[in-house]
Amino acid sequence: MKLESRRHFHEELEGLESEMQAMGLATTDLLGKAMGALATEDDATIEAVIAGDDVVDQHYLNIERQILALFARQTPVASDLRLLTVLLHMNLHLERIADMAVNMAKITRLTQRLPRSPTVLQHLEQMGSIALGMVRAALDAFARRDLALCYRLPAMDDPIDALNRGMLAEVLAIADDRRMLEWGIGMHVVSRQIERIGDHAVDIGEQVAFLVTGEFHEFADASHPELDNPS
Repeated sequence: MKLESRRHFHEELEGLESEMQAMGLATTDLLGKAMGALATEDDATIEAVIAGDDVVDQHYLNIERQILALFARQTPVASDLRLLTVLLHMNLHLERIADMAVNMAKITRLTQRLPRSPTVLQHLEQMGSIALGMVRAALDAFARRDLALCYRLPAMDDPIDALNRGMLAEVLAIADDRRMLEWGIGMHVVSRQIERIGDHAVDIGEQVAFLVTGEFHEFADASHPELDNPS
């Protein structure tokens, strides 16, 4: 009876992992569409991003309920407990990434028909492309338990941080045109959203590294700089 219960437990864990990957696919789809909407200002794409958040939210609620139910019914051993806590963290990170994609779409809708800066837009597209790649890499690292890929995520995030730091100066450079400045202020918020998405991808990588090694370390810690680039 006990063996049967454990077998069923691990089947449920496998189902949770599958749903997490489905949630990740829905989240990356939203982010990709949000970046497309930013470039084209297409109304249908904007509305698709906003409506698509319901799909991610449903995954989030399903995963949370299943995890809490497993905690209530089972007594997970150390490795299983680690997986469940990692799934809880990943669930929250992906839900927040989807929310940020929706925020980007809503800002795009608010700034439609305002004049735009090609330079600012190009840099946002660069940031978005990198962030999307990072989220996909983090999900791949989880699927394959790839520790080396986890450790590459902070370096992938560096260009996003650099572009985000320069965004305010780029927006101020177009301040002479009031309507373009209004657009630029919205894009500065978009830049910050993309920067946070990169951070969430790194955080997922930290969780996967914890899952693989059993030890949690922040990849970037000012008080422990030796952890910034783990070997």
